[in-house]
Amino acid sequence: MIAYIDSSVLLRRILGQPRGLREWSSIDTAVGSAIVEVECLRTLDRLRLLGAASDRELAIRREAVFAALERFEIVELGRPVLARAALPLPTSLGTLDAIHLATAALWRESQGQNVVMGRTTPHSPPPPERRASPSSAPADGRHRSPRQLNHPRDNR
Repeated sequence: MIAYIDSSVLLRRILGQPRGLREWSSIDTAVGSAIVEVECLRTLDRLRLLGAASDRELAIRREAVFAALERFEIVELGRPVLARAALPLPTSLGTLDAIHLATAALWRESQGQNVVMGRTTPHSPPPPERRASPSSAPADGRHRSPRQLNHPRDNR
């Protein structure tokens, strides 16, 4: 299976949080936007600043992000992605979600292969760091969660 993975799916995996992507072990190719790295690292730093992670834990989780992303097909954020994300859509999406959707669509079109959007289990409550206060929420309003130290195919 080819899956588009955004930061919420990757972070849920890296942080070992429940209700992650059930199909993780079925992923043969993980595709993601270059912004996934920034989103993941910003979220991890927010956890550190909130006192939810030590400097040592932060270093381990950051390394896990880098290790996971080495196995991704990364789509760079450029004019084609931004132009596609700016097009009218049939549903309301925030900026980052629109960028992720546009990235997946452009990858699919360029590769001529189907890509499944990786989604965490529906109706998952926000992780503890998101429950603290509205000011700690990411600007796009999405949950973030991390992953363990290996690639999707390593967890079969």
